Amino acid sequence: MVYKRHEVQKRLAVFYLISITMGGIGPILAYVFSRLDGKRNIPGWAWIFIIEGTITLFLGVVAWFFIPDFPDQNRFLSPEQTALVLRRIEEDRGDSVPDEITRSKVFKHLGDWTLWAYDAQAYFLSLILRGLGWSKTASLLLSAPPYLPSIGTAMFFSWISDRTKHRGGFIVIQALICITGLSLTAFSNNGHIRYFGVFLLNAGNTGTVPGILAYASNNVVSHSKRSVQTALTVSLGGIGGIIASTVYRSQDAPRYLPGLGVTLGSQGVMIILIGITHIHFRRLNSLSRKGVLKYPLEGQPGFFYTL
Repeated sequence: MVYKRHEVQKRLAVFYLISITMGGIGPILAYVFSRLDGKRNIPGWAWIFIIEGTITLFLGVVAWFFIPDFPDQNRFLSPEQTALVLRRIEEDRGDSVPDEITRSKVFKHLGDWTLWAYDAQAYFLSLILRGLGWSKTASLLLSAPPYLPSIGTAMFFSWISDRTKHRGGFIVIQALICITGLSLTAFSNNGHIRYFGVFLLNAGNTGTVPGILAYASNNVVSHSKRSVQTALTVSLGGIGGIIASTVYRSQDAPRYLPGLGVTLGSQGVMIILIGITHIHFRRLNSLSRKGVLKYPLEGQPGFFYTL
């Protein structure tokens, strides 16, 4: 991470929205690739995996050669520019030099309950749309438009979050937008209103991802702890995907109420976790300012948690 703590969310949002944009285009590409059904005796669904998987592997190999592990290992900045980047990081959080990752450090970091509080949700948009009464082809094509407003909302909340140096409150606002959309999608009898609900739930849910990533990275010091935190985030996100695949069941069509109910509940849990971490961090910041703590927060003098 080459930016200061309160500069990261806008960058994370841009990085994440690239994947969201591709997610919006993905259903359209899937429809196009599925038209190859039968070519070389390969079914359409297999063509989707072959073509998209090949592109992903190619880009992964290219990125391996160009993306440095740490700022001091880059090949595109001058020595003066690299020194400036490292100085900014050191002034902000004091971990410009990566520390060694050891087993004892990993277990120590895993013992920090706040790392487990950072989580995100996943759901299958085209599967929900299928339950709104549209055909398979229409559901694939209609999956793309709900991604568009989420780009604007995610960038707005990321900008204002960086500007105010605050994370939790804006994550909660977006979660409430998502809950409103989920409620419309789950309980309305009008297909168009339910589809509008998908716009809201996507607009609310998309922006929480860079928000949570920024919230987590802002309150973690040292490369070893950040590595553990990143691994936990990816793992819990993967578990969320597994849960989504089991709760959006074909026998629950066309409403998929159990799946939508679980997604609603996960948003509620996220709001509760944000509240708990906010109170915890606010208390520690107050104690640190009063000078009553035995050690500085995260072992860095002058460090305060981002709320």
